[in-house]
Amino acid sequence: MFKTAAIVALMSSCSIATFDVRPAAAITLMDLIRGGRQKTPKQEMQSGQPLPGVGSMGQPQQRTVSTPLPKVTGPRYYTYKAEPLRRVDTGRLLDPVVTGSVRNEALPPMLRAALTDARQFMPDVEVRTTSNVAKAIETHYGSRSDFVWIDGTGVNARAKGAIAVLADAAKVGLDPQDYAVQVPADEFDRGDMIAREKELVQFEIALSAATLSYVEDTVRGRIDPNKISGYHDFKRKTVDLSAFLDRMSASSDVATLLNDQNPKSEQFAALSVELERLRAEKSVEQRVEIAPGTLLKPGQSNPELANIVAGIRIKGSETLKSDHAAVLAAYQGTPEYTPELVLLVEAFQKENGLKADGVVGQASLRLLTGGDTVASKINKLEVAMEQARWLPDGLGNRYVFINQPAFTASYSDNGAEQFSMRVVVGSKANQTYFFQDEIQTVEVNPYWGVPQSIIINEMLPKLRNDPGYLDRMGYQVEIGGRSVPSSSVNWTGSTASVAVRQPPSSDNALGELKILFPNAHAIYMHDTPSKSFFKRDQRALSHGCVRLADPRRMAAAVLGTSVEDVGKEIGGGSNKALQVPQKVPVYVAYFTAWPNKDGVIEYFDDVYERDMYVNRALDATRDARRAEG
Repeated sequence: MFKTAAIVALMSSCSIATFDVRPAAAITLMDLIRGGRQKTPKQEMQSGQPLPGVGSMGQPQQRTVSTPLPKVTGPRYYTYKAEPLRRVDTGRLLDPVVTGSVRNEALPPMLRAALTDARQFMPDVEVRTTSNVAKAIETHYGSRSDFVWIDGTGVNARAKGAIAVLADAAKVGLDPQDYAVQVPADEFDRGDMIAREKELVQFEIALSAATLSYVEDTVRGRIDPNKISGYHDFKRKTVDLSAFLDRMSASSDVATLLNDQNPKSEQFAALSVELERLRAEKSVEQRVEIAPGTLLKPGQSNPELANIVAGIRIKGSETLKSDHAAVLAAYQGTPEYTPELVLLVEAFQKENGLKADGVVGQASLRLLTGGDTVASKINKLEVAMEQARWLPDGLGNRYVFINQPAFTASYSDNGAEQFSMRVVVGSKANQTYFFQDEIQTVEVNPYWGVPQSIIINEMLPKLRNDPGYLDRMGYQVEIGGRSVPSSSVNWTGSTASVAVRQPPSSDNALGELKILFPNAHAIYMHDTPSKSFFKRDQRALSHGCVRLADPRRMAAAVLGTSVEDVGKEIGGGSNKALQVPQKVPVYVAYFTAWPNKDGVIEYFDDVYERDMYVNRALDATRDARRAEG
């Protein structure tokens, strides 16, 4: 039981990272969990061997060797490797295996249907595509003799509908060039039917490859998120492309069938509408200049106020300008920051996700003088639409959505957002992951299992000079499930078998509760005693977990109870795990463009520069698809 508690304490950290330096005989966390290669400290104790770093009678071992401080590092970003293309093996499609059918070749020439002998040109077809698409084409055409996109001597209506959808791919955030196909002309030399049939067969396979690529891209995205970085964690969706090609061959409305593969969520629809609107904008972007370092507070007077108001006229939404039309119309460029203008500024700050306090500082100035250009907004929308395909099509009826760049967490029920709150997420050095899971437990008066990354990177330097540091700070130290004084541990050895936790208290790092959705990254939501962090606009400040501004409200929502009941559980003073009656999906997401509860798209800073890596992955994919075979 004690061994399990020690492991749980380690696993309940906000990060699991790798060691740059580790003694050869060190016991890893996974060794403890699996009972792996080495004896655990408890086994060594039972066999008469001393605990690691602990001398007889609990006295510290003599430290005679000075070892370098190890370092724990987090996940890294990768150089994206795009999926290579291969040639569709059309040679094997020359003579399909078809049972129960009459072969056209057996008929007299005058009775043969058009394209009867077109199969003979299959080996000459040159189409390169991804492995999944190639396999689906080979499966489909290898088992049937008919064509999907051609009949008679030309391109059929089914093909024309598909081509129209592919040409419009930009509307759903995709690149039409990825699905471009050379379409045979309506006019051709009727004296050279061999050349015509060769052209049609090439088109047939090329359009099948293009439509299947489109389907796969719309359903799961063009890039594999797990190949971007170790911070991305998704089970990539799969598509039965062979079955879909069969469906297209039998469909009388391929255009609708293809369009239906795009995400149908209201969030994706809002992103798509915004993308189309911005691409249609032809106005020249206006910008204002505001003196660097300007700081304006309510009641003050500042000549830069005129430029601030000018910036709001340009950057503010139409709704904001309509709501404050009288104030904007009456303003004559005076420097006095009156209450009416304060309300205008507060409204602008609120719609941009800033603290609505009327104080015009660095964050407000950045939005007023710069912010996102139309081009950068379009790019954020395209990245967001790509990432939306990694998530389920429709987030569900009830869920929690954490958007890291927005520093917010919202709770939705009955398909509508019920509330939203400020959050603190991981710093750039301790980034929060991008993944989805299910909330299972709310723990009140929690213990804080100190992550190995914090033990090694932050505590170990102190402990090597002052081994009793944790004892004085009120932390509990365990080795193999056995409580030991911090001063008795040899902190120059491996800490992999050492569990450190902070008992419930008013200054516990997790505050009065945490909300758990067990995952490989040990990320969870929790309270915090550091309430002042929520007043900041930029809140990438934690070790990776998500700190909630109003944890009791979120806990009550996922538990299906009242805030008062949650308070009573906390007031009981004991550490207690409350099971969520029904698991709640949680999306620990990363979107620099995302609709608010009213469907209005909001834009956020790329705090971890992840959009940059997504763009690089898209560029690598685009280059691979354009490469000549």
